[in-house]
Amino acid sequence: MSSLPSSRKPTRRAAALCVAACILLSLPALLGGCNRASAIALPDAQEVATARQQMDSIPPPSKSRYMAVRSISDWDNPYLTLQANMATLHVTLADANPSQIGVGGMLRPVSARHQDVTIHLSDLPEALNAIPDSSWPYGRVVAVEEAHGTPKSDEPAVRRNVENTVKTLNDLGVVVYDWTESTPR
Repeated sequence: MSSLPSSRKPTRRAAALCVAACILLSLPALLGGCNRASAIALPDAQEVATARQQMDSIPPPSKSRYMAVRSISDWDNPYLTLQANMATLHVTLADANPSQIGVGGMLRPVSARHQDVTIHLSDLPEALNAIPDSSWPYGRVVAVEEAHGTPKSDEPAVRRNVENTVKTLNDLGVVVYDWTESTPR
């Protein structure tokens, strides 16, 4: 039995109204289906133009340096892992200590300087401009990879996300290194 007073007990009519309200609120999603691709907003042209000017402080990419990298874990520039409805920006900040003593050791691990940030594609120009110039040792190049273990149903959305990301990066004047297709694992 319920401990609510009889005047506060839900009636069948009230329960039916709640169910009807829930259905009406979710009706657009039920009729239109779940379209994850439409949830990914692209940055506007003005924002891209401003971000491109800011990206000019980073030198052009050095192909001989970044093509020599054989593992994504050894990649020192920013890189993106793309999923169906978001992207993860991976950044390794430069070591503030100029000394070569203890680099990568227990007192100065590289992993302590590694940052992972989840972003929307529309925020990509702003996110890239927030990265310090010292975190771009290969120049203006970003590696892009698809998330591992993507369900088959999400693969078309991930592919569209990759295409939109490549377009945005090209508009920013950033070279794209497609890690998914071009690098042997």
